[in-house]
Amino acid sequence: MTKLSEKEIQDVKDFAKIVRRDIISMIYNAKSGHPGGNLSAVEIISTLYLKCMRHFPDWNRNPNFATRDRFILSKGHASACLYSVLSRCGYFDSKELMTFRKLGSRLQGHPSAKHIEGVEVSTGSLGQGLSIACGIALGLKLDKLDSNVFVYLGDGELQEGSVWEGVMNAAHHKLDNLIAFVDKNNLQIDGCTNDIKCLEPLNEKFRAFGWDCAVIDGHNILEIFDAVEQAKLNSKPTVIIANTVKGKGVSYMENNVGWHGKAPNAEEFEIAIKDLT
Repeated sequence: MTKLSEKEIQDVKDFAKIVRRDIISMIYNAKSGHPGGNLSAVEIISTLYLKCMRHFPDWNRNPNFATRDRFILSKGHASACLYSVLSRCGYFDSKELMTFRKLGSRLQGHPSAKHIEGVEVSTGSLGQGLSIACGIALGLKLDKLDSNVFVYLGDGELQEGSVWEGVMNAAHHKLDNLIAFVDKNNLQIDGCTNDIKCLEPLNEKFRAFGWDCAVIDGHNILEIFDAVEQAKLNSKPTVIIANTVKGKGVSYMENNVGWHGKAPNAEEFEIAIKDLT
């Protein structure tokens, strides 16, 4: 398998710092958003776009457009993270980030495929992304394309039955080109996931449904990359359960369910930027 050099790992870490500052600035400027779950997603989405996925910032103008890997943000409220990564990868000017959640902006609170190149599917209604990913992955196989489909799920989202229909469907169709990430930050809007509806033993459940499973530190660039490289070799659909920290990087937001869906005020914004600098 391909290995990352120390320089490549540092490059992703530096990129992730920029993304975190973008997220906080966007949500503060909009006076609304979901900082906690955006911040927990940064290393994974950054690593995918910088080191794991075949993708094209010139989008459908690229002659190899059909061969791209697909990324689906089933956890659509983490849109600020995705927008930042897309802009910093060249899909659109990063100056547009400050229009996030503004009236008339292309950067809606949940990603819209009708507005932004790089967004494969409009998402935000939780529990739907994996089933959509199954359909895309099956279509790619029928078209005999070697592209992979990556889908990013929140852990609270796994409490929806539609997710497990997708899990069963992927195994039945042997979708080895499907790689799912679970952002396991253990918190959802109403509190701790295991208090709302216990998910454990999560890895054993996926394996029982016929998936390969890896459990990693979702903030460790090397672990993320290695898990994806292994998943590409597997003969089954793969889930990567990523242990993450909600609000990662901002001292007062980390593991604090109160920061699921609210914007910082001016004083809190200054503290956050200081933490991230």
